Amino acid sequence: MRLFRAMETSTSALTAERLRMDIIANNLANINTTRTDAGTPYRRKMLVQAERGPSFNEVLQGQLSRESTGVGEGVRVTAIHEDQSDFKLKYDPTHPDADETGMVKLPNVDLLTEITDMMVSQRIYEANVSAFNAAKTMALKALEIGR
Repeated sequence: MRLFRAMETSTSALTAERLRMDIIANNLANINTTRTDAGTPYRRKMLVQAERGPSFNEVLQGQLSRESTGVGEGVRVTAIHEDQSDFKLKYDPTHPDADETGMVKLPNVDLLTEITDMMVSQRIYEANVSAFNAAKTMALKALEIGR
């Protein structure tokens, strides 16, 4: 039994959600960026998460001691992908990045999607803070039992 497993799990989620919020903020900051270093409009970035599993050694030791945890180990960020959806087109012949027909390619960042993702990420972050605090309180109460 690991006393701090719940806190470690919540901490991994807090770290992942903080990174997700950073990526969303970057997407929002570049919502009107029509030219990057690559010469194309900014592409929306998305975070990919996966369950963080136990190491081979932990699984082996658990099987040898007949302990089956059955509990996850939290999350980990596996990648940050660029959204490959089409760029938005806007007619603006006065824009410096307009093509010969007057169309400007805008980033594939949608304000409503980003705000919604930020709200979801904030709620997940808050839930994990609550779970962390509950686990911390239980650990402190367990220490008080011995007094």
